[in-house]
Amino acid sequence: MTEPLRAADFDYPLEEELIAQQPLERRDQSKLMRLCRSDGEISHHVFRELPALLRPGDLLVLNDTRVIPARITCRRSSGGRIEGLFLREVGPGRWEVLLKGAGRCRASERLQLLGADETLRLERNLGQGRWEVDVVRDEQRVTGPATELLERVGSPPLPPYIRRGGGGDQAGPADPSKAPSQTARPAPSTDDRVRYQTVYADRPGAVAAPTAGLHFTPELLNELQSVGMELARVTLHVALGTFAPVKHEDLAEHPMHEEWYELAAPTAERLNAARAAGRRIVAVGTTSVRVLESSVGPDGRFASASGWTRIFIYPPARFQAVDALITNFHLPRSTLLMLVAAFCKPGSTEGLPMILRTYEQARRLRYRFYSYGDAMMIE
Repeated sequence: MTEPLRAADFDYPLEEELIAQQPLERRDQSKLMRLCRSDGEISHHVFRELPALLRPGDLLVLNDTRVIPARITCRRSSGGRIEGLFLREVGPGRWEVLLKGAGRCRASERLQLLGADETLRLERNLGQGRWEVDVVRDEQRVTGPATELLERVGSPPLPPYIRRGGGGDQAGPADPSKAPSQTARPAPSTDDRVRYQTVYADRPGAVAAPTAGLHFTPELLNELQSVGMELARVTLHVALGTFAPVKHEDLAEHPMHEEWYELAAPTAERLNAARAAGRRIVAVGTTSVRVLESSVGPDGRFASASGWTRIFIYPPARFQAVDALITNFHLPRSTLLMLVAAFCKPGSTEGLPMILRTYEQARRLRYRFYSYGDAMMIE
């Protein structure tokens, strides 16, 4: 019997210069690595070639969540600043936030939101830097939607590994004969409110982008449909925990983060029709995978569903809902890397060495990693 995989098995080395600090000038200029999971064969493309790589009749499932400007800055009564991140709305006028340097904070303390009249009154320490706070103005709790206030005072919640000023975006392939020519350049200046958002983002609620979708343009989506692919939408509001490393070596002990999702009835009907016709379901991103695998029944049929999911997919998991996956290159020890490894060889632990070999080739050919990085397609 094969020994269970440990969190340390999902470590891999990565040069800092390969962590993309800026998006490319055009979304669909990203490189695209294609991995055939049946034999491990790899080929190299540009993302705009995707219509030629998919099959007519494929049903692509997109996560239409919209990233909210969740990063906030507050001032303490002493004058010191505290950076924060909105995590979710607990109730009218009550938020859960993550505060940097929260160990200095005390219950009942008030933090003035910079750029606004509202203050955050600290109510309950939830541990690990998280607080429940009341949003207060003129001694009254502000019960309007959190998104209204965040649109005024917040900024895009970029992941902590994006540190502007680095040189990570100048990397090109080490061997042009083995990878697409890297003529694409990083955008000269980035409006993250636009670029850290998919072009089909619709439903506000995420504090991190579903990054596989960042490569699509409206023109590419139209082309996919014109050559016979079908598009469907689901929603999963990506939470902060999506980037968190797994700290328990025993994967079964990892407390998976909770995320809200929805799969509407018309989408379930389209998924079932594709299944019945023998067409592939292609998940755009691990977030779409989590919605689909949370919404499929034991008989392989989909039903409309919504709520909170803690589904944690890691080897040797099996998949009932997804036939192919478009994704980015993920952090070591992350639940995202574990999901991708499981997808490479469902029902086995052999997907891990396959994905690590693939990542090693991506490193050698100077692919760009993480949120603003390049993409891969696994089928």
